[in-house]
Amino acid sequence: MIDARAYARAGLLGNPSDGYYGKTISLIVKNFGAQILLFESPELVIEPQDADSNTFQNIYQLRKTVSQIGYNGGIPIIKAAIKKFLDFCEQSGYRIANRNFTIRYHTSIPRQVGLAGSSAIVIATMRALMKFYEIDIEPHVLANIALKAETEEMGITAGLQDRVIQSFEGCVFMDFEKENLMASGFGKYVEINTSLLPKLYIAYKTDLSKVSGRVLNDIKTRYDKGDQLVIETLARIAEIAKEGKEALEKMEYNKLFNLINENFDNRCKIMNISSSNMELVQTARNTGASAKFTGSGGSIIGMYEDDEMLNKLQISLRKINARVIKPYFN
Repeated sequence: MIDARAYARAGLLGNPSDGYYGKTISLIVKNFGAQILLFESPELVIEPQDADSNTFQNIYQLRKTVSQIGYNGGIPIIKAAIKKFLDFCEQSGYRIANRNFTIRYHTSIPRQVGLAGSSAIVIATMRALMKFYEIDIEPHVLANIALKAETEEMGITAGLQDRVIQSFEGCVFMDFEKENLMASGFGKYVEINTSLLPKLYIAYKTDLSKVSGRVLNDIKTRYDKGDQLVIETLARIAEIAKEGKEALEKMEYNKLFNLINENFDNRCKIMNISSSNMELVQTARNTGASAKFTGSGGSIIGMYEDDEMLNKLQISLRKINARVIKPYFN
């Protein structure tokens, strides 16, 4: 029995510039993960889980399920991951043994709140296949294959950031400078020692379910049309990530605190933030903590000073039906 896993991620700085040749800092969140169990079997089988069920108690449960986990469940994502894994192996000259398998999956990552649940399933599936077929794929290559599974096979609007951090784990600074990315197919990735990270919290609401890509589509259209506000704001958000890397290396945590807030404030210039998402950020900031989205919305990340402030965060955010956790990375 092969047991392979991938974890949730949180964008600390730079998002959403990663899809626009920008820079980001992202970290793994091992509080939540996707697990793939794979074992040899006569036929290739992907076992359905609750998220794949088409049986409901009533019409209201159907609506709630769709709102929380979307329409497709995990099986289409796993199929896409398997296909792209095979495509890569054939293109790279790897010979796949004539063996079948059964896949059983589970995920604890809150769905559609900006913690990269779908890409975690893809990465975990590919890791299981790598073990089963005894094929080694480097992290930066694995990230690219995972991205293609979602963009080319599933039609999902996505960037490399999530797949890069889930492939490398820990904390990574990513530079997606256009010329290098177009020439090599990869960004420049620098791993950051997680011991340099300050006191961080993550908070999320489960009632903000939505599909990440839909939020970013308007930015993409405006960016492609040459909207100067979008272009200049995304450039500044990318620069914030670079400054944040330097602040982490020098342990300048006051500067990092302010950069986290500035990242979100710049995002507000080019995106319409829903009242529920804004409430999440403002409630956290009212306790004295910093706050920004971990991804496209629905969850936030920020710095807090001490246990007293963390307690205030938990009490305040509980009042708006949000859960607070201390992320762990190792």
